[in-house]
Amino acid sequence: VQLQASGGGLVQAGDSLRLSCAASGLTFSMYAIHWFRQAPGKEREFVAAISWSGIRTYYADSVKGRFTISRENAKNTVYLQMNSLKSEDTAVYYCAANKGPIRIGQDPDYWGQGTLVTVSS
Repeated sequence: VQLQASGGGLVQAGDSLRLSCAASGLTFSMYAIHWFRQAPGKEREFVAAISWSGIRTYYADSVKGRFTISRENAKNTVYLQMNSLKSEDTAVYYCAANKGPIRIGQDPDYWGQGTLVTVSS
């Protein structure tokens, strides 16, 4: 199983960025997909999650209303649209997968490599 996150970069506060998570080696439509992030010196934190069907989504309070998670099962890809970025959004962003329904608060089954997002103020 491979989960490849991409799309990170250096942006200014208030800008937008879209991250992608491309999956392979699994039946993608059977997995809920999560985004987590880890800022320098901080613990990893949950950002957003989407059910296998895309119908159910969950967000951390810190990103609610600014970030949108979506998926294209035909492309084995999940997206994280990040708008109105703030300096506190600076972190390495990771995508992860768990089989079946979304499991919040539990470690996913698979983790991908991260992509760095840096927001300058």
